[in-house]
Amino acid sequence: MTENATAQTAPGPDLAQGIASTDLPDGGKLLGHVGEEQVLLVRKGAELFAIGAVCTHYSGPLAEGLIVDETVLCPWHHACFSLRTGEALHAPAFSPADCWRIDEHGGKVFVREKQAPTSARPPARSDAPKSIGIVGGGAAGFAAAEMLRREKYQGEIVMLSAEDSAPVDRPNLSKDFLAGNAPEDWLPLRPSEFYSQNAIDLRLGSPVERLDAAAREVRLACGETLRFDRLLLATGAEPVRPSIQGAGDSDVLLLRSLADCRALIERAKTAKRVVVLGASFIGLEIAASLRAREIEVHVVAPEQIPMEPILGREMGAFVRRLHEEHGVVFHLGATASSVNGKTVGLSNGSKIGADLIVAGVGVHPRVELAEAAGLKTDRGVVVDSCLETSAPGVFAAGDIARYPDLISGEPIRVEHWVVAERQGQTAALNLLGARTPFRAAPYFWSQHYDTTIAYVGHAGQWDDIAVEGDIAGRDCLLRYRKGGRTLAVVTIFRNLESLEAEVALERGTIG
Repeated sequence: MTENATAQTAPGPDLAQGIASTDLPDGGKLLGHVGEEQVLLVRKGAELFAIGAVCTHYSGPLAEGLIVDETVLCPWHHACFSLRTGEALHAPAFSPADCWRIDEHGGKVFVREKQAPTSARPPARSDAPKSIGIVGGGAAGFAAAEMLRREKYQGEIVMLSAEDSAPVDRPNLSKDFLAGNAPEDWLPLRPSEFYSQNAIDLRLGSPVERLDAAAREVRLACGETLRFDRLLLATGAEPVRPSIQGAGDSDVLLLRSLADCRALIERAKTAKRVVVLGASFIGLEIAASLRAREIEVHVVAPEQIPMEPILGREMGAFVRRLHEEHGVVFHLGATASSVNGKTVGLSNGSKIGADLIVAGVGVHPRVELAEAAGLKTDRGVVVDSCLETSAPGVFAAGDIARYPDLISGEPIRVEHWVVAERQGQTAALNLLGARTPFRAAPYFWSQHYDTTIAYVGHAGQWDDIAVEGDIAGRDCLLRYRKGGRTLAVVTIFRNLESLEAEVALERGTIG
């Protein structure tokens, strides 16, 4: 799915013809249309707001979202928009929603035409740096560059990416695109001309091999040396390649980049049976996508219940049943010990024939550059609440950043796409001289066939899981608690409650 997906047929009343003012009480919202376009009408006190009702990320229905102050949160993937300006305030959406002019007279409210885009942002600070370097071309790096220009920063931006493609919607690589339900032109976060039009010097195939943090200087693999006034490290994570006797790199595919996904799709075209190593979110999303291609899928994993350390026993068992209902065969309590031609040997002595092997057994943060530069690291690059590293003027965001979590008070490192994007946005503000703490609750979603699991918060450990609703019936909310305090909430088909949990976690009012 893309930010440009076509909206569905416009529902509700024709707002151009007007509605009674009494139909929209304080705090109320109403979905209508102007012509064929969906419009969400909201009243906050004496003010009325009219905003496009389709999220610019994956076309989620904003009318089913949550109104918080002067914002609306999308129920699908928690994007946040300003009701006043339409600006996409928080990732995963970047494009603004349309805003509409409102007239209220004669006891009626009329919405007839779009307003010209407005920005409440002042020009960038006069003491802003003249040049900013971004090391990494993934979610955090892209979000930072985009926000810098949104903040009206006029200085030099150079984004150094080791990959051969511009930033893409990475979650789609294991979901709709891999399943064959999305074309490749949906994947770029922005078209190629976006970077030149916004004076963002995106250098693909340009890995950085050395960082001098004190001088804020980087040396590229090609030998070129660049110096910047401020730097953002957003080098991301590297998939773990399992060591298996008899298996070469070409025998076991990984999935991280667009190139990886293209290679997997090409091999899948002729595969009849695939072995997926790992029952993590990425491994099981790969399994679901390959089942959509009608390929026989076997999942091999050492745990007895998939994702039990993350989701708990009951939810993990549900995930296993869901995949088994779609034909996935599990080999749990085992690992791959050998590969001999098209036969995968398992640690329990059994063997599986396979045309293709895919590993989804986790990632490790790419911290080698930071470590060699002498930055403080601890299972990631250590940053303060404003995402600044131990080297002044050098920031880190995304999968490599170990930051203080506002919920638990403990330092955490999170490998979630939306977190990386939101950290990139916060880092951009601080690269320009602000001291804005990163205060977003971690959020991710995982798609398995027609079921989406939403996770907000972070519970590395818990001593209690409170279940509301019916997990098997796919209508539930789970609270992960430690010492009586809720650290994370998982939902299935309870989108509004997931949004409410995110807001409560961030405000410290969670039950």
